[in-house]
Amino acid sequence: MAFGSNKTTDKILRASSAVSGKHKFTSALIVAAGSSSRMNNPNCTKQMTLLDGIPVVVRTLLAYEASDSIDEIVVAAKPDEMPLYSIFKRKYSLGKLTAVVAGGSTRQESVLAALEASSPKAKFFAIADAARCLIEANDIDKVCRVAYKTGAATAATRAVDTVKISDSPSVLSNISSTPERSCTWLAQTPQVFGANIYRAAAYSAKDESFTGTDDNSLVERIKYPVCLVECDRCNIKITTPDDLLYARLIIAKRKKAAKKEGQKTK
Repeated sequence: MAFGSNKTTDKILRASSAVSGKHKFTSALIVAAGSSSRMNNPNCTKQMTLLDGIPVVVRTLLAYEASDSIDEIVVAAKPDEMPLYSIFKRKYSLGKLTAVVAGGSTRQESVLAALEASSPKAKFFAIADAARCLIEANDIDKVCRVAYKTGAATAATRAVDTVKISDSPSVLSNISSTPERSCTWLAQTPQVFGANIYRAAAYSAKDESFTGTDDNSLVERIKYPVCLVECDRCNIKITTPDDLLYARLIIAKRKKAAKKEGQKTK
């Protein structure tokens, strides 16, 4: 029986019917095992690149450490970078960091590796890219609160550009369709799911060799609705060197705003 069948979906919906908006034990699964090929820096991965003196991945971990919704943090890391996390844990007081595991050859494999190292108490998983290092704790909490009520929610931002769907993945392709901009969103992380919902989605995808573009797509595949939660547009993903320039500007702006706010409260 296909996992996307109505019967299976009904079973998942019944299992999540008791979900409420109250806090549930939530494990943050941070994916930090990518090769960073588009950064064009063979000497340093994007997650270890310094932003204002702090590694990208540490900035991400600090945000999840500060979130009231997160109870533990598990990182899926590049094997050769795993020893660095014990240093980060001590240096940056990452008390919620409970495990660091070797990531897989794909993102989905890395998420499953982190999931399998998480606490058996976990009722929700907040899955996040290490490269989205400008996420703030209040947005993490906002997405989690919606997920606690609905079973599945994702950080996202509304598209401001007109999006075009091409008729092929080649460079010289034609416009196939234009989605309505008012209904077009750009997915971010965290993507937060009830533990049973995500396990059903992830393991069925594994069994059937399905590769999704993100974790939302795995849950969408089993016909469970994922709620869009509008978050800060500054929650960018560090992918290319240009993204680092933009990230530095955002950090500088936040520092200036924090300094100004501090002066007001004195």
